[in-house]
Amino acid sequence: MRSESDNKTSLLKSLGPGLITGAADDDPSGIATYSQAGAQFGTQLLWTTVLTIPLMIGIQMISARIGWVTGRGVAANLQSHFPRPFGFFVVTLLVIANTVNLGADLSAMAAVLELLAGRSLYHVALVGFALLSLALQIWMPFPRYAPLLKLLTLSLFAYVGVVLAVDIPWRHILHDTMLPRFGRDRDYWLTVAAVLGTTISPYLFFWQASQESEQRLQDGGLSPAEQTPNAARRGLRRIRIDTYVGMIFSNAIAFFIMLTTAMTLHAHGIDDVTSTQQAADALRPIAGDAAYLMYALGVIGAGMLAVPVLAGSAAYAVAETLRWPSGLSNKPAQARGFYAVLAGAVLVGVALSFNEVDPVRELFWAAVLNGIIAVPIMIALMLVIRRADIMGTFVARPRLNALGWLATAAMAAVVAGLAWANWFG
Repeated sequence: MRSESDNKTSLLKSLGPGLITGAADDDPSGIATYSQAGAQFGTQLLWTTVLTIPLMIGIQMISARIGWVTGRGVAANLQSHFPRPFGFFVVTLLVIANTVNLGADLSAMAAVLELLAGRSLYHVALVGFALLSLALQIWMPFPRYAPLLKLLTLSLFAYVGVVLAVDIPWRHILHDTMLPRFGRDRDYWLTVAAVLGTTISPYLFFWQASQESEQRLQDGGLSPAEQTPNAARRGLRRIRIDTYVGMIFSNAIAFFIMLTTAMTLHAHGIDDVTSTQQAADALRPIAGDAAYLMYALGVIGAGMLAVPVLAGSAAYAVAETLRWPSGLSNKPAQARGFYAVLAGAVLVGVALSFNEVDPVRELFWAAVLNGIIAVPIMIALMLVIRRADIMGTFVARPRLNALGWLATAAMAAVVAGLAWANWFG
């Protein structure tokens, strides 16, 4: 009989790509979106963080399974099974969106550190965060770097701590979470669309699939079809546990961020938050120094986790599309193109943060691009996961298939709603 400590060790070993992917979804730009939702609508949108749990689990499980079974990432599978122009098109848009998102995240981290320090050091912090992230990705061996990324996920618990600093009417919160009151105005549904668009992002598909293909290499390189049935079942179980934990964790943190700003900013009449810096600054006189400090440090920790995922997913996508050697398990000399794209995405993101462009506008256009490319990528993934000639006996079962298509339909509705609101609203 296995001991309790053995079970805990087994669970921790199961956590990896899925946990990091889910936590990276709560990047500074996501924090700004959830903060705005809570500030503007109070507790009315908490239900969105419950809705997105099964949708994220479905599409991320499909992405992970494709990477694990084929031993290749999303971009490589797009190039192999769909017209090449389609793959080039979505990868180009992904790189642009990721780079803009990178710039906005680095900008938010630098602005929050400047706020904490109480003096002008924005540009120094901006460059410092970028160089630190690059140094860790390029020179730290991946078996040592991956646990560091897992450790960084703990920084997001700061948002649970913020909630402990304020009084929460939990019965009312439970009611609004499970029995939502739907708004009728345009801003309400635009915010719903923004939350879904921020939560289900294309770079997460690319990252988790590529990480699962790297995980397979670290485990010996055998495809699931070449493994014993027991080993293959253990692999699927690991992916399932990892993805469930990662996506539930991601949405739980989003819930607490939204709840924090609802109980503090919205409750005190502050209903327009356009940046993480503004949200942190507004918290201080309302919830106290401890809540302010935890919120601000959470932004920096989330950014240090999200930047390598954004840059890495762009590098995986380009390298796989152009059939270059790729992967963080390779040394820079073994995958020059991959690391050049990774470094280029971070450096261009820094350059964008030095200009006079409003970071909120940058995030808006990044969200638009993500929305444009998410739906066709999700459709492509759903077509791949059903093909026995690609997936063998690991094609999606009916429940997973239904979840994947439901997530795809939800994202299509988001894009259609945003288009309607901007053209006819």
